Amino acid sequence: MKTYLQRMGRSIQLPISVLPAAALLVGIGHWLPAKWAAATFLQAGGNAVLGILALLFATGLATGMSKNNDGAAAIAGVVAYFVPVSVLAPTSVATLFGIKVSAVNPAFSSISGNVFIGIMSGLIAAALYNRFYQTKLPMALSFFSGKRLVPIMAAGVMLLVTLLLLFVWPLVYGWLVSFGKFMVGLGAVGAGLYGFFNRLLIPTGLHQALNSVFWFNVAGINDLGNFWASHGTKGVTGMYMAGFFPIMMFGLPAGALAIYKNARPERKKATASLMLAGAFASFFTGVTEPLEFSFMFVAWPLYVVHAIFTGLSVGFAAFMHWTAGFTFSAGFVDFILSARMPLANKPYMLLVQGVVMAFIYYFGFDFAIKKFNLMTPGREELPAEGDVPENNLSVVGDDNYTTKAKRIYAAIGGYENIKVVDYCTTRLRLQLQDTSKINQTAIKATGVPGLNVLDKNNLQVIVGTEVQFVGEPLKELFNAKEEISLDEVQSSNSSKNNEEKNKTTSFKTGTDIFNSVANGKYVQLENVEDAAFSSKALGDGYAIEPEDGKIFSPVDGTVTAVFPTKHAVGVTTDLGLEILIHVGINTVELEGKPFKMFVENGQVVKKGELLLEADILEIKNSGKKATTMVIITNMEHVSQIDNDVTSLTPLQVGDKVMAVKTK
Repeated sequence: MKTYLQRMGRSIQLPISVLPAAALLVGIGHWLPAKWAAATFLQAGGNAVLGILALLFATGLATGMSKNNDGAAAIAGVVAYFVPVSVLAPTSVATLFGIKVSAVNPAFSSISGNVFIGIMSGLIAAALYNRFYQTKLPMALSFFSGKRLVPIMAAGVMLLVTLLLLFVWPLVYGWLVSFGKFMVGLGAVGAGLYGFFNRLLIPTGLHQALNSVFWFNVAGINDLGNFWASHGTKGVTGMYMAGFFPIMMFGLPAGALAIYKNARPERKKATASLMLAGAFASFFTGVTEPLEFSFMFVAWPLYVVHAIFTGLSVGFAAFMHWTAGFTFSAGFVDFILSARMPLANKPYMLLVQGVVMAFIYYFGFDFAIKKFNLMTPGREELPAEGDVPENNLSVVGDDNYTTKAKRIYAAIGGYENIKVVDYCTTRLRLQLQDTSKINQTAIKATGVPGLNVLDKNNLQVIVGTEVQFVGEPLKELFNAKEEISLDEVQSSNSSKNNEEKNKTTSFKTGTDIFNSVANGKYVQLENVEDAAFSSKALGDGYAIEPEDGKIFSPVDGTVTAVFPTKHAVGVTTDLGLEILIHVGINTVELEGKPFKMFVENGQVVKKGELLLEADILEIKNSGKKATTMVIITNMEHVSQIDNDVTSLTPLQVGDKVMAVKTK
C-alpha cells in the first residue's frame, strides 16, 4: 500500500506541473490594466486550465499509474471521468428519479470539476489498463483487443461505479465537506497543522495527497483554485499557501547558510556549492528538494525542526490574514505573479515575515546543529580506514552518472535483490527483495545526499536533480540482469586507474570562450521550461532553440561523458570546466531513438566539431521540447561569466555566446 501511495504522489505531480502556465496567464492578466482586452484574454486562458483541473488529475494519474505510462491509459482516464460527471449531473439525476432539478441533492452539483472524482477515475483507469492492456479477444472482436479494450472497459466499470455513487456520493461529499469545515473552523491553527504535516510527509511522497485536500476541491476548501479564480474571501482564501513563501524564499536559504557555517573547514567549499544551488532554487522557483534532501536523512531532527517552523509560518500568516498564492511552488516567480491578484491581502507583509523567518531558521539551525552534533552536509565523519572510498567503483569508459549507477546497483545487491527501479524528480525509488541486504556505507560513498529505508522492500536514494541520468543506466543494468558484485568492482584495476585520473584533475586560471552549440535562437537559461535547468541547480550557462538537428561542441576540450540515451554529452575544457550539452527537455524518455552520436568518451574535440545529430521533428512529435542547454556543472571553479547575448537573438555555429573566467 505504501508503494502504491508513493507512486500516486509522484503521478499527481504531472497534472500539477500544468498549473504554472495558468498562474502565468492569470497573474500577468491581473498585472495589466483591467480595461485592456489583453488582460481579460489572458485571465480567461488561465482560468480555462484551472477549470479542467479534475480532468487533468484523471488523465495524469491514469498515465502515471499505468505500467507503460501509455496514452491509452490517459484516454481511459478521460472516459472514466466523464461517465459519472455526465450521468450524475443534476439534470440527469432529476430525470432518473422523476423529480425537479431544484429538488436534487446539492452534492451532485459538485460532481463536475471535483478533484476527488478525477483522482478516482484516473486510478480506476490505470488499474484497468494494467489488467487488460495485453488481453486478446476472439478473432471477430480482435480489433478491440489490448489497449483498445481499456477505454471500453473503463466506460463499463465506471457505469457500475456511477450507480454506486448515485447513492453513496451524497454521504461521501457530506463527510468531505464536514472535514473541510472542521479544518477551516480551526482557522490559523488548522493552517499551521497543515503546514507542519505537509513538510513531514515529504520523505514518504504522501504530501501530495494531503495537498489535494487543502489546495483543491476534494473537501470543499479549494484554496488554490479559488485564489486564482478570484472566488473567496480576501484575507482568508490563500491561507493554506501564503505561509510557505517566507519559508521557501527566506527561511530555507538562511538554514542553508547555517549548514555552510557549521561545515568542516576542508569541506566548506564543496558545501557552499551545494547550499548555494539549493538556496537559489528554493528562493527563485520554490523547489526545495535539493536543500531538504541534503539534511532530511543525515540529520532528521533538523528536518523535524524545519517542519515545525513551516507550521508556525503558515499558521502565523493565516492568523494575520496575509495571503498570496502559487500554482507551482512558493518562490519569487509565483509571489510576483500573485501579488496583484484580487484576493492577495498585504502580500508585502509576507516578505517582512520572511526576514523574521530567516533569522529564526539561521539561529535555530545553528543551535540545533551544534547542540546535538547533527551530521549536516560538510560535517560528516570521514570514512574510516577499510570503508568504501568515494571513487573506488568507477570503471574506465563510463560517464560519471553511469559510474554512480553501477556503484549503487552493486551496493543494493544487484539484480537478485531488485524488484523495480523507478525515479521521480530527485530520488531513486527502488523496490527490493530485502532492504537489509544493502550496503549503506557504499551507497553513501557515491556522494548522494542521503537514503531512506522505508520498510523491508522500499528504498529511496536521494540523488538530486540529475536523478534521471543515474536512474536510466540503473534501469539498463537491471533489465540486462547484470551481475556486478561490490567486491568485484572494488578490486577492478581499471577503477584504480580512473580514481587516480579523477584525483589528478587540475583546474587552471584563465578564460574559456563559449560559442553557439547550434544554429538557432538564443534562450536565457532561466527561461528554459525545465526547473532543473532554469533554477540553475545544475549550474549556469545558456540554451538555444535549434533550427536543425546538428549539435556542435561550444568549447575546446575532451569528451568525458556520452550518455547511454545519446541525448547529452559531457565535455571538460583544458581549464577544467565541466560542460554538459543536453539536447531537449525530458528527451531521456525517448531512449536514444532520435539521436546519433559522433563522438566517444575520451575523444578530444574542437569548437564547432559535430557532437551529435538529433531528429528535431521526431522530438517535437513525441511532445518534447528540443531546447538545447549548455551547462557548467562545476560552478565552484567559476569566478565570472560575461554574456551580452539577449533572448531570441539568432545565432550561428561559431558565434561567441559567453566568456567564462575560472578561479
